[in-house]
Amino acid sequence: MTPSSSTFGKLLTGRGSRQGLWLLPLVIALAMALWLAATTSQFGEWSNLANLVAQGMPLLITAVGQMFVVLVGGLDLSIGSVVSFTTAILALDLPGVVTIPGVFLLAGLIGATNGYCVTRLNVHPIVATLSMQYVVLGITRVLRPVSGGTVPAGVRSMVEGSLFGLPLPVFWGLVTIVVAWKLLYGSRYGLHLFAIGGGIASGSTDAARNFGIPASRNILLAYVTCSLFAAGGGVFLAGRIISGDPNVGLLMELDAITAVAIGGTQLSGGVGSLYGTVIGVAVLALLSNGMNLLNVTPFVQTAIKGMLLMAVVALQSRKKIGL
Repeated sequence: MTPSSSTFGKLLTGRGSRQGLWLLPLVIALAMALWLAATTSQFGEWSNLANLVAQGMPLLITAVGQMFVVLVGGLDLSIGSVVSFTTAILALDLPGVVTIPGVFLLAGLIGATNGYCVTRLNVHPIVATLSMQYVVLGITRVLRPVSGGTVPAGVRSMVEGSLFGLPLPVFWGLVTIVVAWKLLYGSRYGLHLFAIGGGIASGSTDAARNFGIPASRNILLAYVTCSLFAAGGGVFLAGRIISGDPNVGLLMELDAITAVAIGGTQLSGGVGSLYGTVIGVAVLALLSNGMNLLNVTPFVQTAIKGMLLMAVVALQSRKKIGL
């Protein structure tokens, strides 16, 4: 085998790379886009492409946040309820200068509680965040039992319309990627997350701590970061639906985990990339858009996503049963 073919093989499989498997999902995303363009006349229309970006944006924002937690070997199952909670708060009869900062403050508190339960109380991440999901969902349904209310006009104006000829959701995506890129690759915090996750994945939970890295603090911050991104996704979604909805974030946490896994991030921690997560979101967005254009029912779509998550996780290498 030549060096060039060996290098391409490693890129294609993600073997030996800290960035994970991302090239193969990119090839799949491009193939899906070409297939949809060739088989459906509506796919290439500007209105459909703009709708594709807008529909995929909440998933992009929440999946990027989920990636921070997955890198340290955790999962956050509460982000879907945080999204719904955010829309409910924004639909209260209060000015935007109160509700918008308020949702991020409350989201940060939710993330800090998740992180505290995981790092200090030693509760398994799935149990801790699933419990928080029920707590937040219950509060959300007290505030907004059914869909209704109206979000501030400022929220709608941040989502609707265009700038420099491009839909505003495009700029939401750019800001999300830039902020996440700075946190992951332009700060000590991001390097610590990779180091902590790498130690956990290899079975040495104290490896990062032995090198002077404050593992508990960084893991807690990962959960805070995840919840803040979820609140951002909720703000965007509230601007789209122009109301509060207690069910709008239903199963979004599983979509986010699926996108992260498709993008090559190891659910055991320590391996992954931001661009891989973006590619994973693109695959899911294209899949949903294509199935909508082909009139596939939402129930079948949910089943397909579940099978996709199982397949992706099964293909990830692991030494023992688990994530």
